[in-house]
Amino acid sequence: MKLDGTALAVTTILFVIVAGIGFAASRWRGAKLNTLDQWGLGGRSFGGFVTWFLLGGDLYTAYTFVAVPGAMYALGAVSGWFAVAYTILVWPIVFVLMPRLWSVAHRHGIVTPADFVTARYGSRGLGLVVAFTGILSLLPYIALQLVGIQSVLQVMGVGSNSSGIVKDLPLIIAFVVLAGYTYTAGLRSAALTAFVKDLLVYVTVLVAVIYIPIRLGGFTHIFSAVEAHARTLAAQAKAKHTAPSFALLPSSKSYWAFATLALGSAMALFMYPHSITGVLASKERETVRRNTVALPLYSLLLGFVALLGYMAIAAGIKTTNSRLVAPLLFRDLFPSWFAGVAFAAVAIGALVPASIMSIAAANLFTRNIYRDLIRPRANAEEEARVSKLVSLVVKFGALAFVLGINTQNAINLQLLGGIWILQTFPAVAVGLFTRWLHRWALIAGWLVGMVYGSYEAYGVKTAAVPHFAGSIAKIPLIGQSGYIALTALVINLVVAVVLTALLRLAPSSVGVDITTKADYFVQAGDSLLDELELPKGSDEVGPALG
Repeated sequence: MKLDGTALAVTTILFVIVAGIGFAASRWRGAKLNTLDQWGLGGRSFGGFVTWFLLGGDLYTAYTFVAVPGAMYALGAVSGWFAVAYTILVWPIVFVLMPRLWSVAHRHGIVTPADFVTARYGSRGLGLVVAFTGILSLLPYIALQLVGIQSVLQVMGVGSNSSGIVKDLPLIIAFVVLAGYTYTAGLRSAALTAFVKDLLVYVTVLVAVIYIPIRLGGFTHIFSAVEAHARTLAAQAKAKHTAPSFALLPSSKSYWAFATLALGSAMALFMYPHSITGVLASKERETVRRNTVALPLYSLLLGFVALLGYMAIAAGIKTTNSRLVAPLLFRDLFPSWFAGVAFAAVAIGALVPASIMSIAAANLFTRNIYRDLIRPRANAEEEARVSKLVSLVVKFGALAFVLGINTQNAINLQLLGGIWILQTFPAVAVGLFTRWLHRWALIAGWLVGMVYGSYEAYGVKTAAVPHFAGSIAKIPLIGQSGYIALTALVINLVVAVVLTALLRLAPSSVGVDITTKADYFVQAGDSLLDELELPKGSDEVGPALG
């Protein structure tokens, strides 16, 4: 593709501004970033305004901007529109679960979801399982942020006449800068850069849903063009005696797939460690609750993002690579200078969540692997140093992952992320209300769910992709197709419940729960850390979680 100098210049300027804000965040509010609480959770000091942008920047990634329109363009409503449904479903779940998690975390100095299950069930083994699953689920997710940046660079024509390391140099530079300001300022850098990221995303999407339909003759023309496109593809499929791949609206045959995909994705979203990191960084329990009420505005935004896929069909965009759909639409219909703004929204929309994800993965490694298995007496300063270094390793591991394999494989592997992380739901989410489930039964259920989910996902194939080509498969005993992650979770829970009933016949095998009922309703100012007059992140709190 031909290099678009104007778009590249605008994107570069906005990227430099964001990088400067990221580095400046190290001095925000006189930060002392020598403890994990300060570096990895922003000192648990973010108010409602900052938290709203942080959670939005956390959950709406570059891949969302690239994948949702691409799915609508290539496959239609079932694969694309479910994302809107699940982000509507997720907020009631968050409203019920996350204030309780915030309270118990505030009370006991908990930094990660694995910290919580260790404290709740008296089991470092279960904590290790949750930490391992969180890190495993995040690695391909971080890598996919790079896929979003790659898509933008490709459409702008950057490196189109180069090969090897020269072609990937802009991507490498972007992630080196990201690694630098994340290492320097921690979660504060993500919180400040999220302001710019969300502003760019909102401006881009709102302009797109007004300007592009005007260019194309209105929404009536857009939906008429998509309907004609669906009829054409259906006729072609009928002639080949195959099922149509594109659906304007979900049909009765796809209801189970649509519903389970939406529900399972909603249940999984706030099991991801980076989502929980954003919640725990809030300074008050009510901050979490108020933001849950306001955050559905992002679901409205996502609906507009999804429509970009249908706009691309009406605009005559032709590509076999669906992740390029939104960038190509911006390039063809926007003036070059505003296309640069849109490309910056996608690129910066990759950096913010990638930063939070790498911090969350580093926190999991430091607290639940390094401290619990390698250095039990590590103090707060040592934890912070290790977490900073691990955040670098995670980011550059993701960079090597994307540069070393076909990006389509990276996309397929990420589908496993939702399947894997949902298997921690019984330990984390159910554990917020009851600890009846036995720690060993939870580990057994997790193992069965992980093996079943991975095996089923491995068996999903297409003509182009032999394995891990999707996340929908037949549901046992029902005969309908559904989301593999939700089926695996049901099996996980059945195993956990049955084994718990048996294992509880030996009460001595039940671990010690260091939390109390009151801990799940703690308000700001009632922290155990305050009672002990210890600084947050003090290593004196750590052994209580062992």
